[in-house]
Amino acid sequence: MKSGQLDFGQSDDPRVQAQLDRLSALSVPQGRLGLETIRALMDRLGNPHRKLPPVFHVAGTNGKGSVCAFLRAMLEADGKRVHVTTSPHLVRYNERIRLAGKLIEDGQLAELLEEVLDEGEDLAPSFFEVTIAAAFLAFSRTPADACVVEVGLGGRFDATNVLEAEAVAASGIAALGIDHERFLLAPEEGVPTEPLARIAFEKAGIAKTGVPLAALSSIPAANQQLLASCAEAGAPLLLEGDSWHFRDGPTLAYADAEGRLNLPVPSLPGFHQFANAALAAAMLRHQDRVHVPQEAMGKGLTDVHWPARLQRLAPGPLTGNRSVWLDGGHNRSAGLAIARHAKRHLGGQLHLVIGMLDNKDPAALIEPLAGHLASITAVPVPGHDAHPPASFGDEAKSASSLSEAMSMLPQDDLPVLIAGSLYLAGEALKLNDEVPT
Repeated sequence: MKSGQLDFGQSDDPRVQAQLDRLSALSVPQGRLGLETIRALMDRLGNPHRKLPPVFHVAGTNGKGSVCAFLRAMLEADGKRVHVTTSPHLVRYNERIRLAGKLIEDGQLAELLEEVLDEGEDLAPSFFEVTIAAAFLAFSRTPADACVVEVGLGGRFDATNVLEAEAVAASGIAALGIDHERFLLAPEEGVPTEPLARIAFEKAGIAKTGVPLAALSSIPAANQQLLASCAEAGAPLLLEGDSWHFRDGPTLAYADAEGRLNLPVPSLPGFHQFANAALAAAMLRHQDRVHVPQEAMGKGLTDVHWPARLQRLAPGPLTGNRSVWLDGGHNRSAGLAIARHAKRHLGGQLHLVIGMLDNKDPAALIEPLAGHLASITAVPVPGHDAHPPASFGDEAKSASSLSEAMSMLPQDDLPVLIAGSLYLAGEALKLNDEVPT
């Protein structure tokens, strides 16, 4: 599979695989923007997006998946049944659709995909449009108390943005950064020209009339764009540093107009997770559709699990008894977050095993980690075109697989970081028998 293509996934269930094969046959829309196709598809399916429990809709460049994980954990800690759709999957396509707390089962998934693909065959929907239609259809048919929905790409033209104001309890925008430039910075009349302001414009496309939108603060130009976009949409903007505040320390100290919360340190590693947890709290605190008490927020912060985001892998077939960390981040913001974690918690030095798609920038990870790297081993990303070892510097070694890379490392006490791609992260989880459940 070429690097510009999507990972459609494989399944051991022939019923699911038959539908995944149909998905893989869909052409990826080249230059098609807009919500017309997803709206037409939803209409044929009976508009399930209008029959959902209250939705928490999350966009952002970095951290939106973690925010979704915190929201799910906080809601479930209060005993609520929660539907979740996130992307991409790491090992199995089923990870994209979680019904009332459990990954969708193969039989139901096969039936849903077949129904959506049959209904929309002449519409030429994209992979993601079919996925979101299937998720919303499943959500509409299974009782639950809330939905958590992660934007796939951007926001304004993302398939999840078929959601209407009546369905959404709160929107959120996590950290902004430069990524997916080909799509999100494409020339267009009447849009901001400053890159981060343009990114903010695209993400704020999820703003809905009367629906509170909580956002992490960015550079002034981006914050101003968030304000302008929310004003145009009629959505109250709740900006970090203005409407709510947080600080890290021995606890997560959160404050807004309603009062202060002293919450536990999030169990997801990394300073950036304080910000993601605080954003999830802000989204819950500034809406009135679903009540979640402070105790459940705190329990959610300690119960949360989100694979391949500074995840420490368990002893297993791939890791042996070494200290091995896994992260799927591939842009500079992710590189900076990984570097901060390495400096604070990994003794500063580590062995890097890296695989990165050839349309990503190797310097995004290598430069922030400079000074922390005892060795670099480059590996292929299964099924994708990836950077050769030379892209990561003159000292980078080559291995044909993750297993070979691990076997080549010196037997010292330094930790290992596997990074560069969520596709590679999925391979690591599979090899170490840690498939997400």
